[in-house]
Amino acid sequence: MAHSHGHTHDTHDKSNRQLLVAVMINVLLTVVQVIGGLLSGSLSLLADALHNLSDASAIFIAFVARKIGARPADEHYHFGYHRAEILATLLNSLSLILIGGYLIIEAVSNYFTPQPIDGWIIVWVAVVALLVDVATTFITYYAGAKNSINIRAAFIHNISDAMASLVVIVAGTLIILYQWYSVDLIATVLISLYVIYHGVLLLKQSCKILMQAAPADLDRQHIIASLTQQFAISKVDDLKVWQLDEHHLHCELKLTASADLELMAIKQFLQNQFSITHCTIEQTSHAMNIK
Repeated sequence: MAHSHGHTHDTHDKSNRQLLVAVMINVLLTVVQVIGGLLSGSLSLLADALHNLSDASAIFIAFVARKIGARPADEHYHFGYHRAEILATLLNSLSLILIGGYLIIEAVSNYFTPQPIDGWIIVWVAVVALLVDVATTFITYYAGAKNSINIRAAFIHNISDAMASLVVIVAGTLIILYQWYSVDLIATVLISLYVIYHGVLLLKQSCKILMQAAPADLDRQHIIASLTQQFAISKVDDLKVWQLDEHHLHCELKLTASADLELMAIKQFLQNQFSITHCTIEQTSHAMNIK
């Protein structure tokens, strides 16, 4: 077990270093894109720069939240600090929505006062941005995007930015070939709508956890039926299930039975069948907290 713990610690340290590298890369890219956007007069390039800056902040927030979330429970936070990552997801999703809305407003206002745009600067800077976006996407993926909604938020930031860079490349190419300056504004709106869409999805997911909603795929009636079939339970009077974070399910239930039950067996059954890791069970007037 000691070896396993050490391996997990090393893995987290490695992924944390990867996240910090991704932050530095995105900050440098933001500087390049701002310079390129100002020189070329491209709003879509400045939009992509602002999006990249949000990527850097998203990854940094994810890094800080992961460090806080790893702290053990104490006298003030009896369930630990796991929800720090959910709060970080909430903050990141709100930033996506606000940034997307701001860019749409800018695109609409610039539509009425179009400016000449240098397509070549747009294309070259966007190509560099795309390569960086792809690299940081892989970094955040392997840093734990599959297992953490917090890291996944940063991962989606990077995916959306890679797609945004592709749109900017297309826009710059059309400007070079046909001098279609309005395509830069269209690209900005498309990027912004994509950003807002993913921001709303993450916002809903994090709010459900913070509001202690039951998981979407959980069927309470199925759990009750399974318990009454598996154990000598005549009635389940109440069953509440909620998420502490995206990995830990908790529940409370009151049940009626003709004899004392093996509560540990019920707890084990709930964990094996429904991934409920912590359960408080009340049988008639007797309450027991199973840990």
